[in-house]
Amino acid sequence: MATTTLRRMDVQQAADDLRHRTLSEIPRSLDRLIYLASMRDYNTGLYYHDGLASRFTQEVACEALADCHHEAFRQLVGCSLQGLVGQMEAYMDSTHTNPVEFLATWKRLEPYRVAVPVETDPLSVEFLFSSFKIALAILEARLAPQRVALAA
Repeated sequence: MATTTLRRMDVQQAADDLRHRTLSEIPRSLDRLIYLASMRDYNTGLYYHDGLASRFTQEVACEALADCHHEAFRQLVGCSLQGLVGQMEAYMDSTHTNPVEFLATWKRLEPYRVAVPVETDPLSVEFLFSSFKIALAILEARLAPQRVALAA
């Protein structure tokens, strides 16, 4: 029992370190979700972060990354549709990708599906996926007048 408590304290300390050193520089929960998903090996589901593993252990770093990934996911699920649209628009702008191409790719490939943490409540996942689809439709509708103006 004491070992489990000590390990959990290490994981909490590692998660706090990650929040302070890295995640505090990533302004939006959508960006954090995508960043943290990129730290995960898609073949094993395990997370890797050399800096965190060097300060703690690989196992503790993996758990801390998973905890922060779930936290970013929960923040997005709790976000209003307006807030999600704003986050997606800001993320899209940060990629320096043509907005029409970005939206078409996100609608076709649905990259948000691979950004979901492992062992997440399926209902929350489907809720967020639906919210992403609505947000994409809203962003696409906002672009339509711009495309008409450019064509004229």
